[in-house]
Amino acid sequence: MTIRKYGLLAATSLAGVMLAQPAAAQTQTLDANDGEVEQPLPSANPPERGGLTEIVVTARKREESVQDVPVAVTAISEQVIQNRDITSVEKIAAIAPQFNVGRASNGSGAQLTLRGIGSSSTSIGIEQSVAVVVDGAYYGQGRVINEGFFDLGRVEVLKGPQALFFGKNATAGVISITTKDPGSEPEFIVRGGYEFQAEQYKIEAIASYPLTDRLGIRLAGRYTNMQGGYYTNRAEPFDYTTVDFADLAAGGAGNPETFTAQPAPREQPGEEEFLGRATLKFEPTDRLTMTLKGNYDINTANNNSWNYAAYRCGLDSGLSQLTGQPCERDFVNYQNNLPAEIAEDFPVAKDDGSLFNRYESASGTLNIVYQADQLQITSVSNYQWTNNKWACACDFQSGPGSNWATEDSSWDAWSQELRLLTQLDGPINVMIGGLYQNTRRDFDQYIILGNIRNSAAPPGFEYVGTSKTSYTDGETFAVFGQVTLALTDTIELAGGARYTDETKDSFFVQPYNNPALTGIFRPADAADGLGVINASQHFQDISPEASLTWQPTPDLLLYGAYKTAYKSGGFSNGGINSQFSPDPVGDLTFDPETAEGFEAGIKSTILDNQLRLNLIAFTYDYNDLQVDFFNSPIFAFQTLTADARTRGVEVEFEFAPYAVQGLNVYGSINYTDAEYTDFPAGPCYAGQTPTAGCTPISAIAARQDLTGTELSVAPDWTGNLGVSYDRDIGTDYKIGFNIDSKYSDSYNPSGFGNPLAWQGSYVTLDAGVRFGAADDNWQIAVIGKNLTNEFYVTGVVDGPSTGGGTGTPGGFPADQLGFGNLPRTVQVEVTKRF
Repeated sequence: MTIRKYGLLAATSLAGVMLAQPAAAQTQTLDANDGEVEQPLPSANPPERGGLTEIVVTARKREESVQDVPVAVTAISEQVIQNRDITSVEKIAAIAPQFNVGRASNGSGAQLTLRGIGSSSTSIGIEQSVAVVVDGAYYGQGRVINEGFFDLGRVEVLKGPQALFFGKNATAGVISITTKDPGSEPEFIVRGGYEFQAEQYKIEAIASYPLTDRLGIRLAGRYTNMQGGYYTNRAEPFDYTTVDFADLAAGGAGNPETFTAQPAPREQPGEEEFLGRATLKFEPTDRLTMTLKGNYDINTANNNSWNYAAYRCGLDSGLSQLTGQPCERDFVNYQNNLPAEIAEDFPVAKDDGSLFNRYESASGTLNIVYQADQLQITSVSNYQWTNNKWACACDFQSGPGSNWATEDSSWDAWSQELRLLTQLDGPINVMIGGLYQNTRRDFDQYIILGNIRNSAAPPGFEYVGTSKTSYTDGETFAVFGQVTLALTDTIELAGGARYTDETKDSFFVQPYNNPALTGIFRPADAADGLGVINASQHFQDISPEASLTWQPTPDLLLYGAYKTAYKSGGFSNGGINSQFSPDPVGDLTFDPETAEGFEAGIKSTILDNQLRLNLIAFTYDYNDLQVDFFNSPIFAFQTLTADARTRGVEVEFEFAPYAVQGLNVYGSINYTDAEYTDFPAGPCYAGQTPTAGCTPISAIAARQDLTGTELSVAPDWTGNLGVSYDRDIGTDYKIGFNIDSKYSDSYNPSGFGNPLAWQGSYVTLDAGVRFGAADDNWQIAVIGKNLTNEFYVTGVVDGPSTGGGTGTPGGFPADQLGFGNLPRTVQVEVTKRF
């Protein structure tokens, strides 16, 4: 029996043991002559009645019970967030079975996948199909995974297209994060923690205070510092030799220079982060609430590609074509710094050549809610700015022919959303609203490659092989509305649509290229006039949706929904203007993605509010799913579009028996079938031969028919099983624990059907135990994650400069470099409230 099966059995057995325990009762036996019988003694502190706790969600932008909304949503409560240390989008994925996050070094920085639908990580211009919404404001950039989150009120994972209520670009789903507001009572919290694997300590401080009866403030800050890391870098120093093009052009021998590339830090990522948030909540009247939140985050790491692991070699020898080292399914990498002599005058690089990632963000959100007698008016105003700088060992496994790069990219966005919702006593209610967003992305990148330098280059560019400068200005206007009709007291019909009008104006140029490389990279002054790229894109879409719900009893809801969604096209600011490409504008631009389909569900609360049992079935078709890849024959990134489908069934339950107060058993099992339905000219993977299905279509292009191939990171079966238990010990203390397992079936992290990339099935096991004061004045907790130390990947790239002969009989495959997960972590955490 495998470890993963033991994990699931352990959780199941523990749940059974807890359910089998009888409720303890003190009794007294009175004299039979008095005619008395055995009776329970009254308890000085009688326990509260157990059962399920109501879960409130905002899936339709108003507070409702999770069991009353016609949406497939997994809600994570404040208590679960704290008990399981949910402090990032990646950690949300660790407990949501159908949601996966692949952390990438460059491009968009992430691949977020839900129900098998996700967005490629290699293009910074592609916004995520899984949208992240924080306090009602849309954050669609992949770099949101660098953002830390804490002091949260709830997290909601909304599955499937979500066009009507959540801004834009949510074709696969939404991760909705709500931070905490000031309360009516003073609250002061200090929390400290230490994680042993990464040797990371953290400290949090939270102060919430009602300044007046109408005005409250909440200040929250967190600092973390990692002395060690999650991955071990096994690289060794190597010599890196460059030759001078200017000297070669003058008839010389190239004046070779040899430098030493030192290993990057052994323990990675060595993160250091500071987060701060200030919240003001003002309620000048009983009808009006204004909440202003300001956030700041700065995060640094000692490598931006620290989780890239060569887990499968392309050669039969089992040795990497880049490093000559074995490929391992382990938490290791092989990466070296830039030579210091090169770095000291290289754009964006640190003087000593150290690899790094520096992410900084600031945002402000103002939520206004006005509650009239029969009308609710809500406004969400948001400004967000992010800047990300990095220096990358961009072969991801270093060697004497290595390539390095640096990048500086920024994102600015301002948005305003306004919606009106009637709350009439009659059968008809209406919601109408509008959204305006203005965005700007600036992008600069500098690349070292080919062991070439140019002593005649402008200052600071001697070792630059090619550079890129790009920007995109975007403007979005949307109007949306929904009509809700109560056909009877128990049947509700709702229908609505969103109209979106979006423009994007973009610019791209490679302002400097080493003359030795202008045969690959098209210079700004190219003779064909294609050296400077300008693109003006205009997109329009109407996304309707409708739902029918029947609630015959307060504890039972049946619904069916027709949904559509839209994600804008765009511009790949980090692409390449290749001399081999006849259409660089076509390489850098891509079309919108749309979704359409149906969902039906049954949500029930049974056994006198002890068991929550839900069943959801869905099928969605995706047109022009955005798929980015590196076209090695023409040395260019291209975003193709394909048709796809995802369909499946989900069952989830939660059981909280009255017989054992404080016990909660929960889980889910999910089946998903996600595949391309029309992709006849899909990309070949590196080294794919004609016998493996790769057909040359020209001297510089080869394609394969991917129709029927499963999508990237789309396991057929997923599930989770967990148990938590909390109880008082006497009158002064309480204790609690949780055990949680997550299962994933096997899947292919490659979107191009590469058999080498395959990821096998796995189970992860998390656990936590906590002890503290009965009034929550203090608590000490131990939180363990991935206790079985499973290694798995949630995204993959072909190893640069590995593999070859794509589309020919002599093709040989590339090394597979996966976006690895976190290893086993164990954290001790102490909380004190004042």
